[in-house]
Amino acid sequence: MGNREDLLDGARRCIIEKGYARTTARDIAGAAGVSLAAIGYHFGSKEALMAEALLGTGIQIGDALDVALRGAPASALLGRIWDESLRAFQDQRELLAASMENLAQIDRLPVVADRLRVAQSDAISGIADMLAEVLPELTTEQRRALAAYYFALVNGLAVVWLIDPSVVPSGEQLGQLLPPPGAAGPDAAGPA
Repeated sequence: MGNREDLLDGARRCIIEKGYARTTARDIAGAAGVSLAAIGYHFGSKEALMAEALLGTGIQIGDALDVALRGAPASALLGRIWDESLRAFQDQRELLAASMENLAQIDRLPVVADRLRVAQSDAISGIADMLAEVLPELTTEQRRALAAYYFALVNGLAVVWLIDPSVVPSGEQLGQLLPPPGAAGPDAAGPA
């Protein structure tokens, strides 16, 4: 690995061991085996480095969504997305919690806000692309809207799950309560 990758890995390890708020630039540099100056050179700031390191959490959740969507019938989409997201959350609870702390930075650190905006747009586009295989009858605009809906749902699920996983229903329970995308028709009320 190069210094950049070492810094990303070191940041993730420090966040898991010390928490987001208690991780210092010196901690990260030490864990990565590089100088403090390497953080500025590769990322501009500790906050930008930590934001980039935490984006890996979103990528792993995106990979879980990919697993959920591959070969899924439309009737099973919500339940599979829900359950695969929960599995991904369990595998990386500390980084998920740190990601929530990272979100609090967007109003005071434009570099973090910009990076998160790009990551969000990329994630929604990626989900929309996956939906094209499962729901080819939807227009590009409809798939993008559904992707944004699922993205918001998964992010809200993450917050609720972090606070109290016991209140989160299973994907099967949701699948029994909510119609699959497009099943109710465009004029029906409620989530699609």
